[in-house]
Amino acid sequence: MIRAPRLANAFRRFVVHPIEAAIAVALYMSFKLLPLDIASAVGGWLGRAVGPRLSLTERARRNLRRAFPEKSEVEIAAIIRAMWDNLGRVAAEFPHLGEIDVYDPQGPVAVIGAEWVDSLRDDGRPGFFFSAHFGNWEIVSLGATQRGLPLDRIYRAANNRLVEWLYRLGRAAVEGALIPKGPGSVRPLLQSLKSGNHLGMMVDQKMNDGVPAPFFGRDAMTSSALVDLALRFDCPVVPARVERANGAHFRLVIGPPMELVKTGDRHADIAVNTARMNAIIETWVRERPDHWLWLHNRWSD
Repeated sequence: MIRAPRLANAFRRFVVHPIEAAIAVALYMSFKLLPLDIASAVGGWLGRAVGPRLSLTERARRNLRRAFPEKSEVEIAAIIRAMWDNLGRVAAEFPHLGEIDVYDPQGPVAVIGAEWVDSLRDDGRPGFFFSAHFGNWEIVSLGATQRGLPLDRIYRAANNRLVEWLYRLGRAAVEGALIPKGPGSVRPLLQSLKSGNHLGMMVDQKMNDGVPAPFFGRDAMTSSALVDLALRFDCPVVPARVERANGAHFRLVIGPPMELVKTGDRHADIAVNTARMNAIIETWVRERPDHWLWLHNRWSD
């Protein structure tokens, strides 16, 4: 007798996943056929129209109430609507990543701090960029690769293998390897750093096997891998974010490397530097709360 979990898994794999993939491909191609500005506008409209009605929005509302207890319900609702607008635009802009020239003076991206990319490219050491699901986060990697700095990226792979293919297609414009998160990522991460490569990582999602670090006044389980490896390999850690200026126009802001605390106490140093990393992201989010993806289950409670 076939057990229910096996039936459920087979149903997801052979029915649900192909349907999800067909929808994803149809949307991808539809947005690809539109000019970037129009695709972004349509995606933003869809995000505003659909997103606030989804049950997932309640998580965003709960997170915002806890992070900004001083804000009214009207203000929170406005942030949520703008968040969904941004998320819809990110999805619609994704098929156009390969067309965006980050350093074109007439292009859609203004860059602040390009010299820090040059510094990492030329210092003869491995290094890290870290960012968050903020603005159009997909453009961060373009800022490195188009400056002659290939970037291996650690990311969360899609559960649907057919959709995963689409993710990789959209990110093909960035030179460097894609390393899925998980136990199997340790070896390629170490190999990348030993080869002198540079890595990019999003560090704003809950990681149960991470360390507790303050974020908006409450401990949030945060990945310690980036800080641990940076200390071990003595390499720079550079924050980078993409702000949405207007529609499909952006500002890529690359900061100077973090000043890592190195006392020799590995556990204490990881805790302190992870907290500093969270503090940088919190500053970004406080400045532009509508840019961050409040849908994550970032805190334990």
